[in-house]
Amino acid sequence: MKLVPLGDRVVLKELEAEETTASGIVLPGQAKEKPQQAEVVAVGPGGVIDGKEVKMEVAVGDQVIYSKYAGTDVKLGEEEFIVVRQSDILAVVK
Repeated sequence: MKLVPLGDRVVLKELEAEETTASGIVLPGQAKEKPQQAEVVAVGPGGVIDGKEVKMEVAVGDQVIYSKYAGTDVKLGEEEFIVVRQSDILAVVK
């Protein structure tokens, strides 16, 4: 199975959170903050959404920063994904 997003939605796969801080402190699982950086796995077709033309500006493989509380968590098999609207993506990491 694979996820195929509709409209202006994007499927993201979270990048692994750092297990240690810059100063070398090891963080236990509960103390880790949810990462806001992810890789784009699938992109919807865009089109006319709510009467406005939406052009998709991200592509599969891009690394992006997204809003902290955005999207819907989806588990497909053993993998976990987040489905967000393109407007919830704040930046592309180059």
